[in-house]
Amino acid sequence: MALIEIRGLKKAFDGVQVLDGLDLDIHEGEVITIIGSSGSGKSVLLKMIIGLIAPDEGSIKFDGIELTELTEREWVPIRRRIGMLFQEGALFDSMTVYENVAYGLVEQGKTSEAEMRRRVAEALTAVSLPGIEERQPKQLSGGMQKRVALARAVAMEPQVVIYDEPTEGLDPINVTRVDRLILSLRDRLGITSIIVTHNMRSTFRISDRVAFIHEGKVAIVGPPDEVQAWDDPSIEHFVARAKMKLPSEKSIPPPPAD
Repeated sequence: MALIEIRGLKKAFDGVQVLDGLDLDIHEGEVITIIGSSGSGKSVLLKMIIGLIAPDEGSIKFDGIELTELTEREWVPIRRRIGMLFQEGALFDSMTVYENVAYGLVEQGKTSEAEMRRRVAEALTAVSLPGIEERQPKQLSGGMQKRVALARAVAMEPQVVIYDEPTEGLDPINVTRVDRLILSLRDRLGITSIIVTHNMRSTFRISDRVAFIHEGKVAIVGPPDEVQAWDDPSIEHFVARAKMKLPSEKSIPPPPAD
């Protein structure tokens, strides 16, 4: 059984049908990337999975629990299991790195100070930024801020992390760092990663499966090589973008350096 089962999902805004009967299974421990043209409903789908937008019709089951029927109170334990990295990172400028990463733990209100410090330190180490707890966000590069935002999600020890454009605005070096971090979280912690991105090179480099949304449905889902080989003009430009020449990855250092 899939960890997340999505069936018949529909959503319209101002009479415009964005999702029109979308079906998708997401398996535990995989990296799945959702691609599609702008306005195809990718980010809408992410927000439905975490309960920020309600579908007009359809079902979303997480570990057998029907999410579309939950009250806001019932969502609380679910959101502890699903972390989200927003496109802009959304760090609090008035807080230190430690306070930002610990924010969800403080809100949860069930973690001791000693345990909180341990989990923050472990989360920062997981994203290759150990020992920066006392820095302010303004002292960090854009790539480091993205990684701190990811540490905030990881500190909650989620089963799933949802990424909305995790490499947007980053240079090729930091794009590769984020890619490696996502794979590391899968391999070391077993985290299921759901990614929406326009970065096709990252998509075909790190994904276990790729889901292509077209006309409100998942037109194809499968391993990267299978999706790239799909004979349909609707996906041709996505595959072409993945083949664009960028600096050799051999010149890109691993995450610890910044």
